[in-house]
Amino acid sequence: MAWMKKSSGKSPGYHIYTDEDMKRVQWCIDRKIKIAVIPNGTKWQVELNINDNIHLDPEIREASEAYKKLYEYYKYYYDKHNKQ
Repeated sequence: MAWMKKSSGKSPGYHIYTDEDMKRVQWCIDRKIKIAVIPNGTKWQVELNINDNIHLDPEIREASEAYKKLYEYYKYYYDKHNKQ
């Protein structure tokens, strides 16, 4: 049996999302718009990957605020391209 070092990755925790949030996320992913929360020191930053072009939100936030911003970005892109 091999001994392996335990992974010591960083986690932003869990964020509660709605069905509407997931609808927007899936719509964006289908169109190559992917948004993630990534670590930046002890805080978090939002990364936008649009058609394989990476953009970073300049603001560094606490995990809960970064998650909130992530879903705001998904809503922004969904609404921008789905005008009724």
